[in-house]
Amino acid sequence: MKKLKFIYGKYKYEYNLILEKRKTFSLSVYPDMKIVLRAPNKMDSNEIEKFLKKKWLWLERQLQFFAQFQGKRVQRDYISGESFLYLGRQYKLIVEKSKDDYVSLQKGRLIIYTKGNLRDSARNKKLLDKWYRDKIEKVFNERLDEIVKKFDYNFDFKLVVRKMNKRWGSYAKNQTISLNPSLINASKKCIDYVITHELCHVKYHSHNKNFLRLLNRKFPNWEKVKEELELRFI
Repeated sequence: MKKLKFIYGKYKYEYNLILEKRKTFSLSVYPDMKIVLRAPNKMDSNEIEKFLKKKWLWLERQLQFFAQFQGKRVQRDYISGESFLYLGRQYKLIVEKSKDDYVSLQKGRLIIYTKGNLRDSARNKKLLDKWYRDKIEKVFNERLDEIVKKFDYNFDFKLVVRKMNKRWGSYAKNQTISLNPSLINASKKCIDYVITHELCHVKYHSHNKNFLRLLNRKFPNWEKVKEELELRFI
């Protein structure tokens, strides 16, 4: 990995270049403002600079988005008035007293019903975490079952939910699709895109022309959905 600089007009960027066995470029911006460009082994510097110029606006938007969060840390108390993401929408949290412990989504509000103290953050977090886990299992399995119908695969897939720092999903050769639990915060079309992307890897391991052709056929306009996912939910 090399650390390089890219200058475009008045803008200057430092990025990490990784040359590897691949046929296409892959540009990523992470929440810590780190820029990583993956490029084919034999790609010359002129082609790399040409690619970065084409991606300049996207790159700048990504950096501006993450810049607003630098030095900030979201403190969750799990009390009424806070907001939480679910399937691409923000929901206001309400905590109410009840004879039973459960969570419900009603009329644009995420309601924690608790037998305990309304300001018991640990208890409220435990209830909300369980609700999210249940929704993750239900939604992810439903979307996988629906999307796999678009493909001609004659075997079943195993779905695994696991935290991944730099990925939304992955595919293993034992017919296992892994999805990042944070995807539950994104819209259904974003979830569908990630699942479709991983199902395309069943046929093509790398992001070659055949892979992209299949992805375009199974999920038209995937680039816009991918951009939404990266801009809003990373």
